[in-house]
Amino acid sequence: MQYINPYIELCLEGSDSVFKGLSQKEKEIIANHHTISIFKKGEYIFKEGDKVRGLICLASGKAKTYKNGVGGREQILQMVNQSECLGYRGLFSENTWSFSAIALGDSTVCLLAKHSLVKILKKNSELSFKVNKVLADELWYSYNRTISLTQKHVRGRLAESMLLLAEIYGYEEDGKTLRAALSRDDIAHLSNMTTSNAIRTLSNFASESIIELKGRRIKIINLPGLEDINESA
Repeated sequence: MQYINPYIELCLEGSDSVFKGLSQKEKEIIANHHTISIFKKGEYIFKEGDKVRGLICLASGKAKTYKNGVGGREQILQMVNQSECLGYRGLFSENTWSFSAIALGDSTVCLLAKHSLVKILKKNSELSFKVNKVLADELWYSYNRTISLTQKHVRGRLAESMLLLAEIYGYEEDGKTLRAALSRDDIAHLSNMTTSNAIRTLSNFASESIIELKGRRIKIINLPGLEDINESA
């Protein structure tokens, strides 16, 4: 089918899209009920408490989701890459967002209308199964991250965060530099530690020739060493 823009095509036809196997008619229903928004770096895609209007597909760019805890301390829940979607749970129960999302760079978002998706989910058991699998995977990921962030020492938590960023965003052409330039605050919030601890631990990793630091850019020069820290700390 012909799509009216490349962004909705990516959301529906991307290699990891749960919608890829839908019929043309079902895809047309979704495509006819979507809106596109562009966000600059640092802008909110949505805030905690906002009404859930549908599924958020990140058609381009990068984003993070987070929730404020005790004393307003931020905890990053998820790093989001291009073609990933947010808000599956909201299709079934949530009326408002229970967390916030911010663009980490210039980003384009497709909002897939909730009412059209729910209509298809009620009739398409295969799509319902795929969405339930996504929810189960998210829950399993949350369990594992909770254990890591509460039981590992700071070195292990930071090592895990570096490996997580590599898995989600990959590397630059040199095969070593992370394709994600995060602030020290974001690295700390991802690793459940203070910013001062994150800065100190990054410096220690650099002095041990595990990584190289160049501003916000992080190059992993000893991947086995970083993996050992993740496993043992």
